[in-house]
Amino acid sequence: MIAALLLVAAASASIAPKPLYRDPVHDGAADASTVYDRDSGEWVMFYTNRRADLPMADAKDVRWVHGTTIGTARSKDGAHWRYSGTAAIPQSCTGDTLWAPEVQFLDGQWHMWLTVVPGVFRDWNAPRFIVHLTSPDLATWTCGERLDLGSDRVIDASIITLPDGGYRLFFNDERENKAIRTADSKDLVHWTVGKRLTDTPGEGPKAFRWKGRWWLISDAWKGLLVMRSDDAETWTRQEDYILGTPGIHPTDRAKGQHPDIIVAGERAYILYFVHQDGEDEARTNPDWKRRSVIQIAELVEQDGIISVDRNAQVSVALHP
Repeated sequence: MIAALLLVAAASASIAPKPLYRDPVHDGAADASTVYDRDSGEWVMFYTNRRADLPMADAKDVRWVHGTTIGTARSKDGAHWRYSGTAAIPQSCTGDTLWAPEVQFLDGQWHMWLTVVPGVFRDWNAPRFIVHLTSPDLATWTCGERLDLGSDRVIDASIITLPDGGYRLFFNDERENKAIRTADSKDLVHWTVGKRLTDTPGEGPKAFRWKGRWWLISDAWKGLLVMRSDDAETWTRQEDYILGTPGIHPTDRAKGQHPDIIVAGERAYILYFVHQDGEDEARTNPDWKRRSVIQIAELVEQDGIISVDRNAQVSVALHP
């Protein structure tokens, strides 16, 4: 059965549109986390549902990136997506503002690590923390613990299973000049904070295993920073950023931000969000730049270096 699924999926590649996905509610999709739901036979995208259509009181008003729910979308082929409502996140353990979901199937159930801001704010000066939730079906979520990571300003979780057992969390500590840091756990509940991996500010780390190496791609706000490791301990920084140069196609004409990665055998796809400040509509509507869409591209690796051609047609061939 599994082999048949792999063969069918591999043979039925679909060409992805640009944009890959646009939120129909607020037009502010960002920070995707994408998983395969075996029960429905569909891919499910969880994302920050920014309120890009909210009127601003002034240029410094950032309420539009607060008061955010987690949107969801579904796809049969990974190329064509439909909106499927908001995730049923319990308010008892979260808050008014939800960012950057990280969803994975581990130890027989679904897990979500979610950035929470306890309120709606006009500026960026508010506490932020990460909450752990679990689910049997991607629909009903149960509150777990609030992660103790030694800081009151942590965001953007990414989790890997370590080669020798246990788990590693990559996250952004805003109190450390927005450095990407790590924490380790044996049980996905208790965490020991570890190394600082970056000496420059950034956010939105995504760690993954591909082609015999560990990779970490994070948002440096001038493109995406790429790091690689043979053992998930010692990391080498790639010299060039990826997706820093705007694309040529409509809706993709700004830098790529906050990545998600789908590894499909030897192939790997990067999902990233793009603000719409490079579009024609932004010339007459200054608020258009707050809108954002999800795009997809394929990663290319050669001699330990990752590159992306965001202008190329993307043939999406995913399998569970």
